[in-house]
Amino acid sequence: MVRINLLPHREARRKERKTAFVAMLIAAVFVGGLMVLAVGGVIATRIASQNERNAFIQAENAKLDIQIKEIATLKQEIEALKARQQAVEDLQSDRNQPVYLMDELVRQVPEGTYLRSFKQAGQKVMLNGYAQSNERVSELLRNLGNVSPWLERPDLVEIRAATTGQAKDLRKVFEFTVNVGIKRSREADAAAAAAAVAPIAAAKRP
Repeated sequence: MVRINLLPHREARRKERKTAFVAMLIAAVFVGGLMVLAVGGVIATRIASQNERNAFIQAENAKLDIQIKEIATLKQEIEALKARQQAVEDLQSDRNQPVYLMDELVRQVPEGTYLRSFKQAGQKVMLNGYAQSNERVSELLRNLGNVSPWLERPDLVEIRAATTGQAKDLRKVFEFTVNVGIKRSREADAAAAAAAVAPIAAAKRP
């Protein structure tokens, strides 16, 4: 006896395939969602960690900025203290300048030259006097600029012919005015040390 299946088996298979497909699709979406959540969690963790590092670096930079400002302030205070100390030392050394000035003028004024007056203003001195010739004035300038450890940068302001004395004692001379700078004690000591070392260095040269 022949049996005939009259059920719609093709439609049943289609439904089964469709159901399986939907199930697989749902499973894929679920798995994909889990992967997205997992990757997102990892990325979020790394971002949070990096943010913590950035915050730490910013905090340390802020501390360094404060320390740099403190160091700059300390440097300014140290420079101010040094300036005050130098000012006190200069005041102490300047008290002896008149003595050094008188001694140097006696030493450096050549023969045939004499001073009428001199006036000090700060670290400058204006000399006024007479000389027998221009050569004497030139010698005075050389002595003040190259020989004296206490005087520097002589500047001839004026030189002109003049006369001194009366009647039979009338003589022709040259009246001059010279400005010259005075070195402070530390500058004079440095110049003297350099002058002492120069001959030794020259002697050592082949």
